[in-house]
Amino acid sequence: MTVRVTRAQLGWPASEAPLQAATKGCKIHYLGSSFVALTHQDCVAEVKRVRVAHLNHPTENYSDIAYSEAVCRHGVRFECRGYGKRTGANGTQELNKGHYAILCLLGNKGDMKPTAEMIAGVRDAVRSYRLNGAGKEIKGHRDGHATACPGDALYALVKLGEFEPKVVTDASPIPKPKPVYAPYPGPKYFFVGRTSKLVTELGKALVKTGYKGYKVGPGPVFSPADRKAVKWFQQKQGWAGKDADGIPGKETWARLKVSPPK
Repeated sequence: MTVRVTRAQLGWPASEAPLQAATKGCKIHYLGSSFVALTHQDCVAEVKRVRVAHLNHPTENYSDIAYSEAVCRHGVRFECRGYGKRTGANGTQELNKGHYAILCLLGNKGDMKPTAEMIAGVRDAVRSYRLNGAGKEIKGHRDGHATACPGDALYALVKLGEFEPKVVTDASPIPKPKPVYAPYPGPKYFFVGRTSKLVTELGKALVKTGYKGYKVGPGPVFSPADRKAVKWFQQKQGWAGKDADGIPGKETWARLKVSPPK
């Protein structure tokens, strides 16, 4: 299972999109514009930007961000309209009734090819939408509508069936979940590519000490922006070298008054 960021975590109210109990399946989309994600914070900012753009669209009269779900290159899922809500992204009202819309944060310039993490995130999204009323179809936005979306790279994966959720048979061992934390040389630990409430707590504590470098709220995935913030705090303590490398160790956690990972 991948990480899913909810609307509430994004600071959004409940979606006012029309209700929809079931669909034929899911359609895959892309941004269709230039986009580059240097950090996960860029992904969060882009999802929020898309919603603002849709709500301010001069002609479409969107009630909300048009997509059902978004998935970034880090494999993190973002709740957009969500389960049981009609999408606004497939081109016409009839097409919107037919399929939920899953947006991959890729553009026609910059980030254009999906990562393995993104593919896994889309598979997980498809699986969860099927559990919430979606049928078995997985198509591209261009299926049934004249558009370049979702781009050639994503559409090739659609045609190859690469977004079909993997089935674990009874004979296959269930993989053990990967640890939330990975050891770093010495008594230090840092977060590895997934959401944790502790990342957000760490970031909020850094802000309370006076750090003003976040362009987007801290967490939920430990990113280079979080490491930069931790390094700032460590240097503020008068530390240098390995003691100020941006990786929160025991003393950093203690001074920030946040319980360290176990």
